[in-house]
Amino acid sequence: MYEGVVQDLIDELGRLPGIGPKSAQRIAFHLLQADTADVTRLAEVLTVAKSQVRFCERCGNVAQAELCRICVDPRRDQTAICVVEEPRDVVAIERTREFRGTYHVLGGAISPMDGVGPEDLRIRELFQRLADDTVTELIIATDPNIQGEATATYLSRSLRGTGLSITRLASGLPVGGDLEYADEITLGRAFEGRRAMNE
Repeated sequence: MYEGVVQDLIDELGRLPGIGPKSAQRIAFHLLQADTADVTRLAEVLTVAKSQVRFCERCGNVAQAELCRICVDPRRDQTAICVVEEPRDVVAIERTREFRGTYHVLGGAISPMDGVGPEDLRIRELFQRLADDTVTELIIATDPNIQGEATATYLSRSLRGTGLSITRLASGLPVGGDLEYADEITLGRAFEGRRAMNE
């Protein structure tokens, strides 16, 4: 435990996701030892980002205007929507350069243990986007964990009978992984998604 403002800084940094007590302490002391100009620049960027960044009114991705850059891009395929949990998932998929459609960010996943139900996510907004029959394919790209699976199941069941093509991203063994370290769900998915090598 440190005194006053130093401990306050460590405590605030420790509230950030993925930052434990030791990391918070390291970052705090790094900031205390850094040039004043560097710390001031960081504080200004944080303040500007908080005041200027918003969420796209259509898809829920981060944006600096009413709509994000993907939603306003006329080259994007408007007939396909990829559903993700968080804006950072959009960035991950965009890096692959494999998907040219649009996105819908739910803002999380269904998690009854954490008190998060379908009404707490941007699912109603998704259904509104699907109402005009422009979209023909919905790609569900939620995380391959219990919450992501619950969300994917909820969406697919809710949209059954709509005529939409509903797909789920394949999951399985990572490149460079060892079979002995894979859990049974991952191995099961790898078997389900296996493909022919002689085609």
